[in-house]
Amino acid sequence: MAEVTTAMIKELRERTGAGILDTKKALVESGGDVEKAVEILREKGLASAAKKSGRIAAEGVVDAYIHMNGKIGVLVEVNCETDFVAKTDAFKALAHDIALQIAAANPLYLNKEEVPQEALDKEKEILRVQALNEGKPEKIVDRMVEGRIEKYYKDTCLLEQAFVKDPEKTIKGLIAEATAAIGEKLSIRRFVRFERGEGMQKREDDFAAEVMKQAGLA
Repeated sequence: MAEVTTAMIKELRERTGAGILDTKKALVESGGDVEKAVEILREKGLASAAKKSGRIAAEGVVDAYIHMNGKIGVLVEVNCETDFVAKTDAFKALAHDIALQIAAANPLYLNKEEVPQEALDKEKEILRVQALNEGKPEKIVDRMVEGRIEKYYKDTCLLEQAFVKDPEKTIKGLIAEATAAIGEKLSIRRFVRFERGEGMQKREDDFAAEVMKQAGLA
C-alpha cells in the first residue's frame, strides 16, 4: 500500500473540498489511489466540489481590478450556477480576490491544458539544457525536467498558482473551498491582464509586492 503523503491529502482536498480527516481516511481505504479516493468520498457524500463538477455554471460576474496608479488592469469572468449566488458578497469577494491574484502573479494561462504544446516543448528544452549545464547525468535529466516543469505550471497557470493572500493554498484549492462553502459549481472562465507599457523597454518593478501593498495586504 502506498504511503499517504501530505501532498496527496492536499490534492484530494483541492479536488473534492472534503476535510483533512475524511481525505486521509479515503486515501488509506483506497491504498493511496487518489482517483479511487475521490470515488470513495463521492459515494459517502463528502466530495462536495467533485459532486458539483458536472453541473453547468453559466451565471456569474466579470470583475475588474485596476492598480491604483493605473499600471495594471485586469478583467476576469468567474461563473456560478445561479444569479442569486452571483449577487452575494461572498461570490463577489471571491471574484475580486481572483482579479487581484491575476494582477499580482501575472499568469499566462488558466490551466495546464491551455499551455500551447510549442511553449511547453520550448520550456522543456530550456530546462534540459540547464540541467546538462549543471553537470547532471544524462540518464536523469529527463526525469528532472518533468519535475521542474511542474514549477513552470505553478508559475504560469492561474489555477496552479499559490494564492497571494494565503500561499498555503492554490487558486484551484480556493475555488474548491468556495464551491463547498457556497454550494454551487464555481469556475473561472477567462481573464485578461493589461500592463501599461507592456512590450516596451521600462524599469522592472516588483508588481506582485506593489499590488499587494496598494490592496492593503502587505
